[in-house]
Amino acid sequence: MAKVTELNFEQAMSQLEEIVDELEHGDVPLEKAIELFQKGMGLSQLCSQKLEQVERKIEMIVEEDGELRKKPFGASLDSESGESIE
Repeated sequence: MAKVTELNFEQAMSQLEEIVDELEHGDVPLEKAIELFQKGMGLSQLCSQKLEQVERKIEMIVEEDGELRKKPFGASLDSESGESIE
């Protein structure tokens, strides 16, 4: 099995879902449950870090006053009304 840090987001999420399912539905001995919980926490942190990396990379290019400007993803507000554009 690959180290947690070598997993991509989808692999980490899949393993995390398996751990959650096992803990919720299985009759897991206490020591095994603690191991699964610790691994799940590591996977959760990895997923969170990967999502933060992606959020930093995503930028929208918007044309304003004839110029192209970069804005962080999610910052698409109508400049006149202040309302969110979706």
